[in-house]
Amino acid sequence: MRTIEIFDTTLRDGEQTPGVNISTNEKVEIALQLEKLGVTRIEAGFAAASPGDQKSVADVAKRVKNSTIVSLARAVKDDMDKAYEALRHAQDACLHVFIATSPIHRQYKLRMSKEQVLARAVEAVTYAKKYFSQVQFSAEDAARTEIDFLAEVVEAVIKAGATTVNIPDTVGYMTPYEYGNIFRELRRRVPGIEGVRLSCHCHDDLGMAVANSLAAIEAGATQVEGTINGIGERAGNAALEEVALALETRKDYYQATTKLNLKEIARTSQLVSRLTGMIVPGNKAVVGANAFAHESGIHQDGVLKEASTYEIIRPETVGFKSNKLVLGKHSGRHAFKEKLMELGYHLEQEEIDAAFAAFKDLCDKKKEVSDDDILALVDAKMVRGTEMYRLESVQLSYGNISLPTASVRLVRADGTVCEEAACGNGSVDSIYKAIDRATGEEVTLTDYKILSVTHGKDALGEVFVRLQQGDLTVTGRGVSTDVLEASAIAYVRAVNKILERKNTLTVAAN
Repeated sequence: MRTIEIFDTTLRDGEQTPGVNISTNEKVEIALQLEKLGVTRIEAGFAAASPGDQKSVADVAKRVKNSTIVSLARAVKDDMDKAYEALRHAQDACLHVFIATSPIHRQYKLRMSKEQVLARAVEAVTYAKKYFSQVQFSAEDAARTEIDFLAEVVEAVIKAGATTVNIPDTVGYMTPYEYGNIFRELRRRVPGIEGVRLSCHCHDDLGMAVANSLAAIEAGATQVEGTINGIGERAGNAALEEVALALETRKDYYQATTKLNLKEIARTSQLVSRLTGMIVPGNKAVVGANAFAHESGIHQDGVLKEASTYEIIRPETVGFKSNKLVLGKHSGRHAFKEKLMELGYHLEQEEIDAAFAAFKDLCDKKKEVSDDDILALVDAKMVRGTEMYRLESVQLSYGNISLPTASVRLVRADGTVCEEAACGNGSVDSIYKAIDRATGEEVTLTDYKILSVTHGKDALGEVFVRLQQGDLTVTGRGVSTDVLEASAIAYVRAVNKILERKNTLTVAAN
């Protein structure tokens, strides 16, 4: 039985999902949960991309102790220098350096010959080895690279000191047979390849990322890369929870397993979904709301008699369980702290105090408080970053024969207050127009989602918004028993993200 190592790139490739912006604090919380899940390697970001990315990688590197922390870098010395600065406090660090190898990338993106690409790859790995004992090399767009040249590059970087070689299907072009065959050919052609970690990295443009990853494992890959919930650029990456459950459920076929704590999958999926604003579809394998639901009478009858008739995975295997009321308005701070630890949080005392205050406020509004309520509440409190504006109050005037009107009161970071009112074609529209007036920011609302965290008339409502301003696209999230208040909170947080990003870009430009 082989052990397949898991390389999670939710914080790097996953954050490249259009509209997803994860703050440093959120990245640290996700990384700590990935550590609890049992992920072998966590790609914390691309340190050279921006000062914010470098800080995020550094903060994750300082907090995580039981997983290897990785930073991506181009085959450029300055990128590798920045990655070293970010990773130097890590308990265990790895540099992930890449250069494209395919004909189309060589000709149109790099404008380099085969010889130049080969030389740059070797030079980069050699330079990286000065800093890192672990160096992963990726041949970007390897799947569309001539097999002879790919084998030449892989052999050269192994000789230069690469400890992991990654063969990405960067654009999701391959079929499982074709992709697996690349690994078979490399194992046949490249001397010394048995001495390095051989990794697969698949995108889902044709819906085959998980299938291709499993084909690579069959063909000898010893590491699989992907993201939680399959998020990522374009159609996303291979969903790690699907790969892990396929290996677990079909051990008889793959003869391979992972070291993941499968019971942490549901919690990890929910955390990533909430903090990125990427809603998990109901029919999503392993973690979707309908993954273990049965509506057909025949199916229901079968499951009641013997679960294995229609369930090949038990919901408990991945950490789903029924919600139990364990806390209420009379619960104390210690019990609340213990519940947070049980739910997988790693918060500082100041953060616990803020969450406890919000919990007590929620208890006054809801008769019953479930684990899902607490998860939603605390995750919302973690959306920190720079608060240029904070929503203090929102008031509405609405009737089905009158014009909806909203007034908002915002508090700036310096403590000054701004108040504005506006009319709109609905309650939410009037709130957002009032906020636009108060902040002076011209933004476009490109997406708005509202979800119920639990059931009942007093359920918490989660609102996700996506705003665009020029080339910037950000998301915001708000939680409240009042969906209009949640809508306002989500919008203000998204505006704050835009202002923070603009400030970061201005500092970087100077």
